[in-house]
Amino acid sequence: MTITLSNITMDCHNATAQAEFYAGLLDVPVDPEASQFFATVGKSAGLAPILMFIQVPDKTPGKNVVHLDFHTAEWADYIERAISLGGKHIGDFDEYGLQWTTLADPEGNLFDIGKD
Repeated sequence: MTITLSNITMDCHNATAQAEFYAGLLDVPVDPEASQFFATVGKSAGLAPILMFIQVPDKTPGKNVVHLDFHTAEWADYIERAISLGGKHIGDFDEYGLQWTTLADPEGNLFDIGKD
């Protein structure tokens, strides 16, 4: 089994503005098809992990703004493994052409495991 860190995701008010800031900081372009709702930095430049920005209506108290995204072909196995280690299943999502499960670590920090 293998698992890799693929994205670092930030919840924000304007995905494009956040992406432009980090793209400028890293001296790489914002990836094509960025919008105020969803944008990435690093994919077109071949960087890893990719920075991903997703617009949220508000930053709910207690929800971490930055979280780790892992991707694996053994999606269900790693979700089960995370839960067995003390993680908590939060929800399953299928958006932006991606499928992922959000979990919380034992201290409540959110992270995602995406399906390859």
